[in-house]
Amino acid sequence: MEHTIYYIFILAIPVACIAWTVTKEEVFKEAREFCVARSQSCDKLYKRKFFYLFTCEYCFSHYVTILLLIITKYTLLYEGWRGYLLAGFSIIWIANVYMSLYNLIRIDLKKEKIRAAKEESELKEK
Repeated sequence: MEHTIYYIFILAIPVACIAWTVTKEEVFKEAREFCVARSQSCDKLYKRKFFYLFTCEYCFSHYVTILLLIITKYTLLYEGWRGYLLAGFSIIWIANVYMSLYNLIRIDLKKEKIRAAKEESELKEK
């Protein structure tokens, strides 16, 4: 089966979506707060690192990518482990670019919302 390079851009979308949702969105807030506390208070290093991976979108994207590669069996340029390795790091990098862009868009939207609220309150005062 021939794999084309544009698949990495498509496969990076669910990786970014899942990693962002788990590590940033309100729906996982309580679980994330638990993991943050455990990542700072566990007595063993491996336990702290395990819980930390649920709080960092970059770290978590590695594990989501591994799962995605197991499901899809996608390889990049080479068959076998080398193709999985290249595909994995490529997907992770692209997914993190997507998440960075998404974060910038959200920041701009928040700024606009704050400006609009400020202008609205100024108009009400007049």
